[in-house]
Amino acid sequence: MKGKAIIFSAPSGSGKTTIVKHLIQTNPKLGFSISACTRDKRGRNEENGKDYYFLSPTEFKEKIDKDEFIEWEEVYAGNFYGTLKAEIERIWAEGRHVIFDVDVKGGLHLKEYFGDRGLAVFVKVPSMDDLKSRLTDRQTETEASLSQRIFKAKFEMTFEDKFDVTLINADLAESLKKAEKLVDDFLES
Repeated sequence: MKGKAIIFSAPSGSGKTTIVKHLIQTNPKLGFSISACTRDKRGRNEENGKDYYFLSPTEFKEKIDKDEFIEWEEVYAGNFYGTLKAEIERIWAEGRHVIFDVDVKGGLHLKEYFGDRGLAVFVKVPSMDDLKSRLTDRQTETEASLSQRIFKAKFEMTFEDKFDVTLINADLAESLKKAEKLVDDFLES
């Protein structure tokens, strides 16, 4: 039998990656879906095949042409992200449920693809000021990229009601507990 899918989506800087990493570390039933992308690695911490499958634009487009993605998007100009079908099959073949850390548009596509077998969680911060602070604290953004991310986040917030549930990430410890309960309840249903 195929597994289930848990989809965490949020504007950049909302904490979805931190939440997803915690869930993977604490729940052995979950397998992380590694997204493919064409962007450069951020610093020395990101690894190919662990954080993302880093592809050239040509490699990414070849996979599109071969229908190897469940969903894909040009998230930022020239930066493509997508979910490989083979990645989901790999996780399900291991007897685990797949968990996603994706942008809002990708999350909506995955929710549509998986239907009732998927739980779509929208993660958000209490305010746009909080989001700007978090993005600034990363120290990975230029003034232009920060402005672009804030503009995109405002747009992405308009899709919150399309998700199954919203998780407000004001206090990380509390958010992690709530995320654990959401996932456990869904997997037991």
